[in-house]
Amino acid sequence: MNQQGTRDGLVLIVDDERAMCELVETTLQMSGYTAEWCQSADAALARLSEREFDVVLTDVRMPGVTGLELCQQINQSRPDVPVVVMTAFGSLQTAVSAIRSGAYDFITKPVDMDLLTLTIERAIERRELTRQIRLLEERVGQSQQVGSLLGESAPMQQLYDQLARIGPSEASVLITGESGTGKELVARSIHQLSDRAEQPFVGVNCGALSEAILESELFGHVQGAFTDARGDRKGLFQEAQGGTLLLDEIGDMPLTMQVKLLRALEESKVRPVGGDRDLEFDVRVLAATHCDLETAVEEGRFRQDLFYRINVIQLSLPPLRSRGADILQLAQHFLEQFSKRSNKQLTHIAAPAAEKLLSYSWPGNVRELRNVIERAVALTRFDTVTLEDLPDKIRQHRGETVFIGGDDPTELVSLEEIEHRYIQHVLRAVHQNRTQAAKILRLDRKTLYRKLKNHDQ
Repeated sequence: MNQQGTRDGLVLIVDDERAMCELVETTLQMSGYTAEWCQSADAALARLSEREFDVVLTDVRMPGVTGLELCQQINQSRPDVPVVVMTAFGSLQTAVSAIRSGAYDFITKPVDMDLLTLTIERAIERRELTRQIRLLEERVGQSQQVGSLLGESAPMQQLYDQLARIGPSEASVLITGESGTGKELVARSIHQLSDRAEQPFVGVNCGALSEAILESELFGHVQGAFTDARGDRKGLFQEAQGGTLLLDEIGDMPLTMQVKLLRALEESKVRPVGGDRDLEFDVRVLAATHCDLETAVEEGRFRQDLFYRINVIQLSLPPLRSRGADILQLAQHFLEQFSKRSNKQLTHIAAPAAEKLLSYSWPGNVRELRNVIERAVALTRFDTVTLEDLPDKIRQHRGETVFIGGDDPTELVSLEEIEHRYIQHVLRAVHQNRTQAAKILRLDRKTLYRKLKNHDQ
């Protein structure tokens, strides 16, 4: 509803029975909608050419042009306007004919007014979603971006503001967030916004390499330092000279390597493996992790002094599920990207598929969305991504809720289970940051760990 207490929706009612038109008009007006009516398909088409309606509600059996024929004509000339068909002949054949004619839905007479209002509400929501999809198609190429980041939601606007202030500085930045949220893209954006933009950007995944290989990668080595060291090699600190070095998944770095890294950062010098002298470097260091480093520090898995050294400024990236319509904007961007690669002429995402994309929880974040759209582009047989092109887990997804009460004894759960579900709900909301979750729950972290451990046993 809008601020005046009325719903945003104009409905055109088409029925040759005046009493039926007036009854439906009154019902919809009582529900907050604006409604008009006429008694023939020709009159309805004339009204549609004069005014912008959000949904058409039409009877099937009318003299002259039938409701199904009207539905076909509207679907051809105004495919953005959903049509709901009313019929006193509620057979399966009539329903199938209505859907084949392009109807959004159908209801049977005598009309259940509550069902009618709900159907109209859903039809208008579908139209608005379709409109948003069309707008996204037009705006994806020119929407607000920082670097390769894309999105216009409130969390992204806040991120853009932070990047604009952080980029030009020389401060070390710790980028946190769930896997797949785009931490490397944010790091690249910081580099592009800095005075070092013309210099190298170099990144390394600290969790993917053994300690010995990681030390060699970061600091370099001299000939003969180890069996395969057939010559001198620069490390990434030297490769990134004058630019930016991203230490990705720094939370997975071994403790002994953390000591060596801290020394290098404190002195702005590195010693190649097997070397006998230090080499100075001028590099801005960015770090990224999906881990809760404060918890890792408390548990002895990450050095506190290194944590404070890399955590001058912390950027927490929002998960995809909290970014609203950015999901569709990103999906449209990936659709165009993969359509071009596949030499297909895909234009948009159908509204039912878009609804599922919006309701899904996206545990894999932007990376998962990208894979889903790539799969859909490969599988679809049409110029549109449909519901059938999405994976089963998305089509069948149901939103998660924290169940509190009910009258059926078989559905009731223990207080311990309720507590555990709520703890998990809070953890998801704070991106698995146990330190933040403990503060929200007003528990000390040891109590929170104990509760989680006890439930998993």
